[in-house]
Amino acid sequence: MCKRCDWSTSNELMIRYHDEEWGVPLHDDRKLFEFFVLEGFQAGLSWQIVLNKRENFRKAFDHFDPKLVAKYDEKKLEELGNDASIIRNRQKIAACVNNAQRFLEIQQEFGSFDHYIWGFVDHNPIVNAFAAQKELPAKTELSDKISADLKKRGFKFVGSTVIYAHMQATGMVNDHLIDCFRYKEVQKQ
Repeated sequence: MCKRCDWSTSNELMIRYHDEEWGVPLHDDRKLFEFFVLEGFQAGLSWQIVLNKRENFRKAFDHFDPKLVAKYDEKKLEELGNDASIIRNRQKIAACVNNAQRFLEIQQEFGSFDHYIWGFVDHNPIVNAFAAQKELPAKTELSDKISADLKKRGFKFVGSTVIYAHMQATGMVNDHLIDCFRYKEVQKQ
């Protein structure tokens, strides 16, 4: 039997997310935007709630195409605010549209969001060596720095804790526990 990070064993969906996605270095702008949106919705909630609604979010937000999301109007915001299949936080929904617009600006400036965000780690994942879940930080000086830069660029719902969760999810940091079978695997990807 494989040893996994403690947080991931509650159900099959979490196990699959842990085993296949979490911590894998991600460089596709559309997927980075998806995680960016989902992490914003997760603020103040559990990741399990967001993961359970992920497919609904994909449908509701045009498969996280930032060009489409950036053009959402009041009618679309109202529609999303009434969609019981997603998290209906109107501030977070409006922030998605704003963040899509800012995301496109970064793509324009840096060539890709990937180039911008991974530049904070010199385009190489930070490999941590934590033995227990309680050792994992909720945020770091680096996530503080990224959060501040994003806020300066006009992004919303990008606090340091949200950004650190994004860094973990997209493999900018390897926070798999050292006895987790994925710890060494994600370093090879």
